[in-house]
Amino acid sequence: MDADLSRQALNANLRLVAGGDRGALQAVYDATSSKLFGVVLRILNDRSEAEDVLQEVYISVWTKAGQFDESRASPITWLAAIARNRAIDRQRQVGRRVSRPIEDAGEVADDGEDGLDAVLRAETSTRLDGCIAELEDQQQKALKTAFFDGRTYEDVATLFGVPTGTMKSWIRRSLIKLKACLGG
Repeated sequence: MDADLSRQALNANLRLVAGGDRGALQAVYDATSSKLFGVVLRILNDRSEAEDVLQEVYISVWTKAGQFDESRASPITWLAAIARNRAIDRQRQVGRRVSRPIEDAGEVADDGEDGLDAVLRAETSTRLDGCIAELEDQQQKALKTAFFDGRTYEDVATLFGVPTGTMKSWIRRSLIKLKACLGG
């Protein structure tokens, strides 16, 4: 197929892709995938990453085909620009990844919570729940509203229909009781 006919066919197929024609997308893929794969592979130098990026390229073509303007660029130039940009984006992502050999796994810090910390946290939470349950109903509600819902003393006072000073006193007395209950 001569270059002009190929260009016309790509232009026509991209217009059809913009209208949701899957067959036209397949035709665009068949005509351009090897060239675009070469572009992506040269940038990434990793076949697996390049294959993933090529898939993303055609997803972009599917969603952005309506933006293609044949008066501004040839279809292959437009497609190659999408491929190049996707590959560069992936290269930036891959460049940020830090990988170490599996043999170093014993030396890699685990930022996750260890089992003992999880048990202690759960025990503390259970104790706190028990201590809150010992408070009067109104104190429980005020304390939970202030601290667990993140409301101000003024907001809580308004909700309970009491002066702000009264609410501050309720919450302060509740906190003193909690501290004593928790052994602090």
